[in-house]
Amino acid sequence: MKTDYLIVGSGLSALVFGSLMAKAGKKVQILEAHEHPGGFGHTFTMAKKYKFNAQLHYVWDCGEGQTVNRVLKQLDLDKEVTFNRYDPDGFDHMRMPGYSLDIPSESQELIQRLSNLFPQDAEQIRKFVLEVKKTSEGVKKLSPPIVPGELFKNFGEVFCAITYLNSTLQDVFDKFKLPKEAQTLLALQWPDFLLPPNQLSFYAWVILFTSYQQGAFYPTQHFEHVINSLVEVIQENGGEILLNLEVTSFTLTNKTITGVQAIDKITHQTRDFTGETIICNIDPQKAAHMIGVKNFSRTVRNKLNYEYSPSNYMAYCVVKDIDLRDYGFGKWNTFHTGHEDLNQAFYQMYEKHDFSNPSFAITTPTLITEDQSDCPEGCQIVEFLTVANYDYFKNLQATNKKAYRQKKAEILDFILDTVEKNYIPNFRKYIVFKITGSPTTNERFCWCPRGNSYGSNLTPRNMGIGRLNYKTSLKNFYFCNASSGYPGFAPTFWTGAILYQKLSGDLILSKG
Repeated sequence: MKTDYLIVGSGLSALVFGSLMAKAGKKVQILEAHEHPGGFGHTFTMAKKYKFNAQLHYVWDCGEGQTVNRVLKQLDLDKEVTFNRYDPDGFDHMRMPGYSLDIPSESQELIQRLSNLFPQDAEQIRKFVLEVKKTSEGVKKLSPPIVPGELFKNFGEVFCAITYLNSTLQDVFDKFKLPKEAQTLLALQWPDFLLPPNQLSFYAWVILFTSYQQGAFYPTQHFEHVINSLVEVIQENGGEILLNLEVTSFTLTNKTITGVQAIDKITHQTRDFTGETIICNIDPQKAAHMIGVKNFSRTVRNKLNYEYSPSNYMAYCVVKDIDLRDYGFGKWNTFHTGHEDLNQAFYQMYEKHDFSNPSFAITTPTLITEDQSDCPEGCQIVEFLTVANYDYFKNLQATNKKAYRQKKAEILDFILDTVEKNYIPNFRKYIVFKITGSPTTNERFCWCPRGNSYGSNLTPRNMGIGRLNYKTSLKNFYFCNASSGYPGFAPTFWTGAILYQKLSGDLILSKG
C-alpha cells in the first residue's frame, strides 16, 4: 500500500504531524538521518547511565486547554505525558552585578519588583510591562488560524502588535526609556533566543516572555518520554520511523514532488521512497537547494531567503555529594551575566570569542521532577548554555582539533569560575561527569545547517508577515519545521498540528 504521508525528518513538528495523521488512520512513514528520532528534542546517553536532552530545557503552553495539552488529548496521551510547573513566583532567576530579579507569573507583581529596584522609573516600567501584555494579546489574534471578527473585536491589541512589526526589543526599551539595568534583567532570557536586545524581534521576545509567565513547564518523565510517546502512537497505528536514512534528493515531476532517494547509513545502499504527500521536516533552504530553488515560486523563493539563527555552546554536567537546592537552585532557571549591557556581552562572546566574563543560562532538570531516570540516585544534572559562533568553531575544528578542544574547555572553565565565585564554592570537586557541545556538534548530531539552534534568525526581518509557512508552491509537498513555523517545543507542536488541520480538516486548535 502506498504511503499517505512520507515525512522527511523526525523533528518534533514532524512527530506531532505524523502521530496525528497516524491516529486519524493515515499511513505514515518517517525517514530520519540520525540514529535517534526527535531532532533537537532527542535524548542521548553518556557513560551508560547519564541522559541529557540535546537542546530542550523548559517549555510553555502545556497547561490545560493550551496547545500541547490539546494535541496530547487528541492522541490520548494527556494522562500519560504530563508536566511539572516551574515556580510561578519566580520561574527565571535573573542575576547581574548589583541586581537580582526573580520573574513572576503575575505582571503586576513583576511591575512591583522592578519598581522596588528602580523607584525613580516606576511609571515607565509599568507602561512597558502593560504594553508587553497588550502586544502579546494582539500577536495571538494575528496568529493562524486568523478569525476576522476577533481582529475587529480586539482592534486595540491588534493595532498595538502591528505597531511593533519591525521593532527590536532594544527599540521598545528605548521608547519607554527603561534604565539599562532594568533592560538587562528583563532581557536576561537571551540564551533562549541567542540574540541580544538590539537584534532580537520584539515579537519573538514578547511571545516567549509572556508564554512562560502563563506557565513554564518540564516533562514529568523528561523529554525522552515525550518523544517516545509520539513515536509509539505512530507505530501502534501502523506507521514507520526508519532511522539512519539520509535523504539525498527529491523526485520532481511536473511541479509535483512524488518521492525521495535516501542512503542507508548502515549498509550504504540507496533506497527510493514514494508517498501521496511529502512533508519536509528538514531545513527548507537545504531542501530547496536539493530540489532546485528555481522550481519554487518567486514568493516562496523570497521567503526562503532567510539567515540562520546563531548557534550555541552547551555543557552537560553531573554532580554528586551535593544538593544544588542548598545553593539557591530549584524549580527555576538561573540566567547570569557579568555585563550590565547584554548587547556588549553578546558581541564579546559571539564576535570576539571572548568568554572571560560570560553570560549564560543554568538549568537543573533533576530539580524539577522526582523522576530520576536521567541519572543515578544521589546525582543531579546541571547544564550551562551560551551563544557560540559557527564559523569560528568550524574553522577551528577543520584546522586545529587541539585548539578546538581547548576552546571548548576554556569556555567551560570561565563558566565554572563564575559559578564558584557567585553560587557554589569549590563547585568543580562535585562534578563526576561533563561533556561539552559546540555549533559543529549541533550540525553533526541535529543535522542543522551551520549549527543553527532555531532555524531562521529571530530578527524582525524573519518574524514578520513575510515569514515562511507550510506552503511550498509545489504540489503534494509541504514544509513542517521551525523555519516554516516557529522554533521551540510548544511552537513546533503548534506547527505540526496546524499542518495536520490544514490537510485533514480536523480543527483541534481552532480559535474564536
